Amino acid sequence: MTFTPSYIPLFASGEFHQRLQELEAMLESCRVCPHDCGNNRVNNELARCYSGYLPVVSSYCQHFGEEPALGGSRGVGNIFLGNCNLRCVYCQNFQISQNWKIERMNEVSFERMAEMMLELQGKGVHAIGFVSPTHFVPQIVRALSIAIPRGLNLPLIYNTNAYDSVDVLRLLEGIIDIYLPDLKYSDDDFGYKYSKVKMYTGISRAAIREMHRQVGSDVVYGDDGVVKRGLIIRHLVLPNDLASSEDTLHWIAKELDNRVTLSVMSQYYPTHKAVTTELLDRGIRESEYDKVLRLLEKYGFENGWMQDFESHDYYRPDFKDRIEPFKVEV
Repeated sequence: MTFTPSYIPLFASGEFHQRLQELEAMLESCRVCPHDCGNNRVNNELARCYSGYLPVVSSYCQHFGEEPALGGSRGVGNIFLGNCNLRCVYCQNFQISQNWKIERMNEVSFERMAEMMLELQGKGVHAIGFVSPTHFVPQIVRALSIAIPRGLNLPLIYNTNAYDSVDVLRLLEGIIDIYLPDLKYSDDDFGYKYSKVKMYTGISRAAIREMHRQVGSDVVYGDDGVVKRGLIIRHLVLPNDLASSEDTLHWIAKELDNRVTLSVMSQYYPTHKAVTTELLDRGIRESEYDKVLRLLEKYGFENGWMQDFESHDYYRPDFKDRIEPFKVEV
């Protein structure tokens, strides 16, 4: 069966344009993310994310580093948005996320952003991924309004830090096919200390609960074995359990569903300000990672992927009868 992204019928009905108008209105006194800055970004006032009206695209490419069932054989067409609404001291993309004076030179028109999507589609990618999209949602949807009538027909991935506005996410229902949030912390003190945001735990959980409401627990695969729709929650294991991994996994299992697809990542390494930040100035230990993997078994998770501790390549456990479930090697 050929998969049709849900934004195509939404566009044809006219509902897409109504959503776009509501999103763009949020830029006039910016409330696109939970910071609720109030800056008039339509007049190019910079918000806390150092972003104005036009989208900032640091790069775009055919990307092969995502989870196995997202990248498939032809990769994801990732569009990396500049700037960020978080200030993570360990950000592995800090040159893009926290370098606004340089990134402002990467502003592009909506027409150019639409062309990027179509160019990536022409390369045969399985989906279009928006990386760090939170602070540019209205701009992304405006670019989509240009790309869709020109033939865009791929699933869209919302690859986010999860510090998202529920009101904005509701307007994305039927536009985004695949939600890919990174659930970072279960302790607000750590969220503020290491990412400079308040109330990360409650805000991120409310956002992910809304994503789950929209697409449910079960990931939809196409005939090509690649994900077309669903929720995949990423969890980066941090040293000294600063990610409070058990609290995070317990919340997902209890408040959402242990059938939710997870991607557990071992790729943390100290970079940016983390090099001199106490408790974050080392990589994770294998014993720390193994402890988190055992929690998957404790809470009954079966769907998703985990990274190999040494190589950081993804090991793919299953979906039911496809392959075997999460395995923990001790």
